[in-house]
Amino acid sequence: MRFVLVHGSWHDGGCWDHVRRHLEAAGHEVHTPTLPGNGAGAARDVTMRQVVDAVVGLLESSGLDDVVLVGHSFGGSVVQQVALRVPERLRRMVFHNAYVVRDGGTVFDDVPASVAPAFQALAEAAGDGTVSLPFDFFREAFCNDADLATAQAAHARMTPEPLARSTEPLALTGFVGLPVPRSYLYATDDNVFPATEFSWHPQMSSRLGPFRLVQMHGSHEVLFTDPAGLAGKLVEAGRD
Repeated sequence: MRFVLVHGSWHDGGCWDHVRRHLEAAGHEVHTPTLPGNGAGAARDVTMRQVVDAVVGLLESSGLDDVVLVGHSFGGSVVQQVALRVPERLRRMVFHNAYVVRDGGTVFDDVPASVAPAFQALAEAAGDGTVSLPFDFFREAFCNDADLATAQAAHARMTPEPLARSTEPLALTGFVGLPVPRSYLYATDDNVFPATEFSWHPQMSSRLGPFRLVQMHGSHEVLFTDPAGLAGKLVEAGRD
């Protein structure tokens, strides 16, 4: 299979490295772009259009077809937009603990009310509209299945996240009706947001239309804590 793995907020393409090695060892082709606005030293004043253009540009410039396009977390919203632009290049979409945004909505619309003000306050305090993840929050909510050393190493890879693009309304008319199969890969120990206010599955997954559900144990950062297991589940989610 040919995978393009789209990372989430605060991450970059290198966060997939361990997963990538397992997939490549099994004979799969893997691409892990870093989105504009992410990664060390990146310009943070980016738009959703620039983000989507970058992924579409990768597919087109590299001649990538028959792609299993995977989006983790924020990356789900990118997958939706890329699919609307170049559905003919996709074999399947896989949403891994990922946002599925409603037409006309924003990613930030689905951030629970108990959490959103804290993110906004962090962006204001930073002075440049970015949000950095405090380690204590990351350790308990994002990396809750890891030992301390793994959580610290994962957190060290995180970079400031531009908040503005997550508040942009997205034109997603026709997404549900696209003739591209889709899967939702749900790591069931994800503790990012309070369960009383939010769920990846079924809240996000129910917006996909018909989909394949694949589940595994693991936190939001299972790409760090169980990369071999995640690689296997990506194959399960992506296969015909």
